[in-house]
Parts: sequence; structure tokens; C-alpha cells
Amino acid sequence: MIGFGERVRAAIAARGRLCVGIDPHPGLLEVWGLPQDAAGVREFGLRVVDAAAGRVGVVKPQVAFFERHGSAGFAALEDVLASARAAGLLVIADAKRGDIGSTMDAYARAWLTPGSPLEADALTVNPYLGVGALTDTMELARSSGKGLFVLAATSNPEAGTLQRAEAVDGETVAGTVLAEVAADNELHTPAGEWGAIGLVVGATVDRIRAGLGSGMTPPAPILAPGFGHQGARLADLGDLFGDFAETVLANESRGVLGGGPDELVERIAARRAELGESA
Repeated sequence: MIGFGERVRAAIAARGRLCVGIDPHPGLLEVWGLPQDAAGVREFGLRVVDAAAGRVGVVKPQVAFFERHGSAGFAALEDVLASARAAGLLVIADAKRGDIGSTMDAYARAWLTPGSPLEADALTVNPYLGVGALTDTMELARSSGKGLFVLAATSNPEAGTLQRAEAVDGETVAGTVLAEVAADNELHTPAGEWGAIGLVVGATVDRIRAGLGSGMTPPAPILAPGFGHQGARLADLGDLFGDFAETVLANESRGVLGGGPDELVERIAARRAELGESA
């Protein structure tokens, strides 16, 4: 079985590092002329999948915008997830789940079990009940060829006080999350491969202040929000991420989606050009 880190590595080599967000925000549904209901978010998601397939390697549905429509919204999300995976895209479910014990196990099985209705290739997870609380989730992900993206230093400005706080060993909280994830990857990753457990590191974050000055060993995927609407420039990715840059998936949502469905393909090509990639 090919590990998730190696699957991301192959996707970047084949289709570049752009990750297209699937965020059916109410304002975007209005721009797209779609209804504010489960049918609208389903149509939105499927159109993004159609535009992304063959042009990028990774998409990231934001679960909340589907969840707000209840069970019908989850049914719509199931269709979008299945369509994206059938199209050969790697799918990151942006659900930011985090809990302990059997509760976290249930979340993990919902999103990472092959054949489950909500099956994705990776899940964003919250480590603030302790990275150790994610141990079983990490194991489930690896055993299924799946991955995780653990929140380390996020792009929202409110997070800095917590994530830059010093832990007991003098490391920042974000740096401690990185160290514990890297240690887990080191135990479970074959030599020369990328680890399956990645991090979320915002493109607007000052990595040095956050305690993330150097890359991970072994390398592992970095999911980087903050490009476009939040201010970071795709052309600056190398300078922003330094030693992390080769493993970064650059996520952009509103900048790609904001022109409506007729501009999706053009905007995807433009973003890839900003990254120095050919479409």
C-alpha cells in the first residue's frame, strides 16, 4: 500500500501544489446563482470537482458549509467526496476533528475508513487535547493509506497567542506539535518516503516566531491556507516556507471560486502560473 505522504508527493509531481478549496459559502452560492440549500452546495461542489479534475491533484471540501444544511447537506458532501475521489483527486476533508478515546476513534472511522460514506484521503485534526490523543487516529490513517493534517500554526490572527505560547520545555506550542508529529512519522515512515501525518501551517504565519524555523524529518505534507483572500501570495511560497517548501500544498478557495463557475478553469490555470507551474 502506498502511504499518504507518497501519494501527495506524486500528486505534486504530476499536477503541482495547488489545493483548491471547496467552500460553498453563502456569499459564493449567491454569486454562482445557486440556492442556499443542500442542492445548491452539492451542485457547487460537483462543479468545482469537474473543473479541478486533471488540472490539480488535491481538493479540500470545507465540511462546515455542507453540515449547516443538516442530513441533506451531509448527503450532498458524500456525493462531492465520492465524485472527487472517482476523478482521481486527493480529497482532504476539512473537518478539524479533535477529541479523546472512543470519540476520536469514531470520528476517524467516519472519515478515514475505506468504503465509508464520508471517505476522504485525509482529515484535518485538532491537537489541543494533546497530540497523543490522536495516536489511534494516526494508526488508522496509516493502515488505510490515509493521512492527517494536524493544526500547528493556523492562518487566523486570533490563534497566535495560543500557538506561540511557550510549552514547559521552552518550545512554542506549535513547535511542540511539529516535534511530536515528526517523531511519530519517524517511527512509521520507510526511509526516503514522506510521512503520512502532515501539518497545517498558515501562509500568513511568521514561522520563526511560531517556533517552526526548519522542516520536518522525514518530510511530510504541509497544508497551507492563507493564500489569496487572506493576503499571502502564491509566488512567494518558497520564501514563506523555506525548508518546508517542497512539501507544501498551497490552498486557495475564495480567489479561485469567486468568479463563478465559468471562471474556474481560468483561475486554476492562473494560480498554477503564479506558482511557476504549467497547467
